[in-house]
Amino acid sequence: MSDIPTIELPEELVPADGRFGSGPSKVRTESLLELGVTGSTFMGTSHRQPGVKAVVGAIRGGLRDLFSLPEGYEVVLGVGGATSFWASAAFGLIEHKSQHLDFGEFSGKFAKVVAGAPHLGLPEVIKSDLGSHPQPVPNKEVDLYGLTHNETTTGVMMEIKRPDASGIVAVDATSAAGGMTVDPTQFDAYYFSPQKVLGADGGLWISLMSPAAVERIEKIAGSDRWIPGFLSLKLAVDNSRKDQTTNTPALATLFLIRRQLDSMLELGGLDWAVSRCARSSDIVYGWAKDSEYAYPFVSDPGMRSTNVATINFDDSVDAGTVSAVLRENGIVDTGGYRALGENQLRLAMFPNVDPDDLETLTRAIDYIVERL
Repeated sequence: MSDIPTIELPEELVPADGRFGSGPSKVRTESLLELGVTGSTFMGTSHRQPGVKAVVGAIRGGLRDLFSLPEGYEVVLGVGGATSFWASAAFGLIEHKSQHLDFGEFSGKFAKVVAGAPHLGLPEVIKSDLGSHPQPVPNKEVDLYGLTHNETTTGVMMEIKRPDASGIVAVDATSAAGGMTVDPTQFDAYYFSPQKVLGADGGLWISLMSPAAVERIEKIAGSDRWIPGFLSLKLAVDNSRKDQTTNTPALATLFLIRRQLDSMLELGGLDWAVSRCARSSDIVYGWAKDSEYAYPFVSDPGMRSTNVATINFDDSVDAGTVSAVLRENGIVDTGGYRALGENQLRLAMFPNVDPDDLETLTRAIDYIVERL
């Protein structure tokens, strides 16, 4: 943007931390400092040796505790991010046909990956208008249901409930996991990347898997289906049981995840995180409701995400200009998702984001709009 208005925020309207991005999200400064203190004992060491494997083991144990996983559920890690997991699922988790709920950019991408897989039948795709979500429809021909807990692009969340049918339930939880309530008995593969709630970098996927999901993986791996080694869920399961990943991971990411989990568990676990996100969402949506120029993009309060808020502006205010002015004042990554094409801001409300900073941000936005 070439002509950004010069509007300097007064000190009391500048949040203590100006990071509000929906991914990569705010990383705890304390975790970064703790990583530096490790010196030569962690970074630059082998991921097959005890030092790193202990961190992976702590991550797996921490996630079991955070989500209160039932007996038999496993925590599986793989390299490549949630985008890579879609391809892995197409090779190693779907037998013949899948059903997908499409209500945003990311929920629709999994279906597109599956549609391009020559060894699978065309997926069944159920779409809804942006700003809402559809519901799964039981189908005896479907052996995997692809759900999304929180659509990062639109700020829509949905309750995860197993359809009244057989079939694996795979849930994209990238911007939900660790900030939203979920019942593990309602899913078989709850997968996510660590650059959202877990306050780390991307490039890794994590999946909480039920015994049924592991059984499906082993069944397909034992068939004559060709599976690239990098995308093999069987290899990911086998290596995770040894507290390692199939390929070399980013060690800094592992360290940051472990420290984030330690912090969340010390503060009260998932209950604490969900409560904090709910407080933040009350602040943001309450401000938008009372605003003369802003309003929540998601009209149904029951579908409004407590982790990612999308706030539309009326035609009198350009959201892109507001976001640019905020950036000039050190408040970053508030812009809406470009492909959505809405005149809006998108604000992360993950546990690492202080609710008081979000309250300050809303007052800063009002200050800027008054002067545009």
